[in-house]
Amino acid sequence: MQRNTRQRSAILETLSRQDDFRSAQQIHEQMKADGETVGLATVYRNLQALSRSGRLDVLVAGDGESLYRQCEDTGHHHHLVCRECGRTVEFLAPKLESAMTAIAHEHGFSDVDHTLEVFGLCGDHSGGGAAGDDEVESDADAESEDDEGEDGDGSR
Repeated sequence: MQRNTRQRSAILETLSRQDDFRSAQQIHEQMKADGETVGLATVYRNLQALSRSGRLDVLVAGDGESLYRQCEDTGHHHHLVCRECGRTVEFLAPKLESAMTAIAHEHGFSDVDHTLEVFGLCGDHSGGGAAGDDEVESDADAESEDDEGEDGDGSR
C-alpha cells in the first residue's frame, strides 16, 4: 500500500489543475511557483510511484522523456494529444479494443495490453477551428454508446 505523503498530495494537486501531459521538471517548476518546497528527485520518485499505482498516466515523448497526467478516467482509455500545445482529450474506443483483441488472438497472443496515443493538431492549431474537436469527441461518444455494457480488459 502506498502512503500518501505531503509531497505526493502536492504533486496530485498540481496535476489536477493541468489538462496536458507535463514533464517532471515542469511539475517541479509549477510546484515551486506555488510555494511548495520539494526537491526534483522527490518529484521524480513520487511520479514513478503514482504511475505504477495507476493514479497517473505516462506518455513517453519522442525524445524519450516521460510526461505525466492525472486523467479523469481511471479505467482503460486513450488520448488525443496536440503536438503544438499539448492539449489532451481522453477517449474510449470499444470497437478498437475488440479489433485489437481479435488481432492478438488471431496471432496466438493472449493476456494482451496496449496503450494508444494519437498525436495531431487541435482545432486551435489546425486552422480549422474547434469544430473538428467536437466531431472527434462525438465519434468516440457514439462508439462508446453503441458498445455500452461491454466489459473491457481493464488494461491501461
